[in-house]
Amino acid sequence: MSDIKKYIEENKDRFLNELFDLIRIPSISSISDHKEDMIRAAEYWKETILAAGADFAEVSPTKGNPVVYGEKIIDPSLPTVIVYAHYDVMPVDPIDLWKTQPFEPVIKDGKIWARGADDDKGQGFMHAKAFEYLVKTNQLKCNVKFMIEGEEEIGSPSMGEWCEQNKERLKGDVILVSDTGMIAADVPSITVGLRGLTYLQLEVTGPNRDLHSGLFGGAVANPINILSDMISSLIDKDGRITVPGFYDDVLESTPEERDALNKAPFSVEEYKTAIDVKALHGEKGYTTIERTGIRPTLDVCGIWGGYAGEGAKTVLPSKAYAKISSRLVPHQNNEKIAELLKAHLESIAPEYVKVKVDILHGGQAFVTPIDFPAYKAAEKALQDVFGKTAIPTRSGGSIPIIATFEEILGIKSLLLGFGLESDAIHSPNENYPLENFYNGIESIVKFYEHYKG
Repeated sequence: MSDIKKYIEENKDRFLNELFDLIRIPSISSISDHKEDMIRAAEYWKETILAAGADFAEVSPTKGNPVVYGEKIIDPSLPTVIVYAHYDVMPVDPIDLWKTQPFEPVIKDGKIWARGADDDKGQGFMHAKAFEYLVKTNQLKCNVKFMIEGEEEIGSPSMGEWCEQNKERLKGDVILVSDTGMIAADVPSITVGLRGLTYLQLEVTGPNRDLHSGLFGGAVANPINILSDMISSLIDKDGRITVPGFYDDVLESTPEERDALNKAPFSVEEYKTAIDVKALHGEKGYTTIERTGIRPTLDVCGIWGGYAGEGAKTVLPSKAYAKISSRLVPHQNNEKIAELLKAHLESIAPEYVKVKVDILHGGQAFVTPIDFPAYKAAEKALQDVFGKTAIPTRSGGSIPIIATFEEILGIKSLLLGFGLESDAIHSPNENYPLENFYNGIESIVKFYEHYKG
């Protein structure tokens, strides 16, 4: 048994208890009532970093939720790794679909079940424990800095300014991130691309108040009906987005790139079974891997209006709402796409309703090379732990701040994640396999062993 495996085995109960205390803090950044929980989670991370061996750590204020900064400088002439993670989590709705309490972690079937178990408390915590091991065994061979934010799930609105203000102390050689996933539990992979994001909220208003659907139905436009028509027009029968100019800047992948992407192990039947659908649907002419990795999308993430309570209420609503997410690919500018979507939605609204479009947040797509030193170190680390060569993959998800890091700090990021599709991040019953948690710690230790800067 290797030294790190032995260390994990001897300390795994403590690791889990410490992680569970962090998970129990309901740090939901999108709900203002949880402001105090955000502070609690930040303070917990500060103490965790100090206990792991950092020489300095602080809770650094921003206009929004604070950033936790910590560091251990062994020698300024040595390479510096900056660890990025986030302590905020997604809301838990719909709560009735959870099989356990979302903020009371449970171990069942070899997995941790809780909100944040994977995204990103579990994955972030792996770095604290790997760092702890390296410090305690005097094996740390580079400088390490931590920046743990509390607004990733709402688009990191304060992080860019914080980076600008802290450029001097954020000097480093690579930003190490575990907020992505693997192809499968036994198939190690390194994420080399993330899609960008634009997120909007659409409000459609008809009459100045809710009306009796019998007395006014048929004479007054129903905002829910109009909203539904508007949304259905945004994508055609071939899965193409109909917004003028939407595809103008899309970086089209070459046949060779598409072929390489589709060599990753993937079973359509297993994919359908895992999410319980009979058939898949998306942009015509592309595989599922391509649709989720190299093609832009548009989806309604929420829709509401009228009466949705128990029983019946015959009402013609005054307003209807939708939240719309668009995932973007390299060369698409999220601000430009947001304005295109806004202008298009306003243009297709009929005269018998009023439309308001709010741009909530977004970020640019990100692509990283596979020939820089950090990637090579991660590749060797995963070979050590899994006995297999890691596969470079493009993720369909977005971490908007990653592109901002490169823009402001001039530092490449390495996306070394250990989550699985079955972890149900952002959904009820989020979970994280214990095996992935332990393998992640070991892999991060091995990364530091191989990384030369």
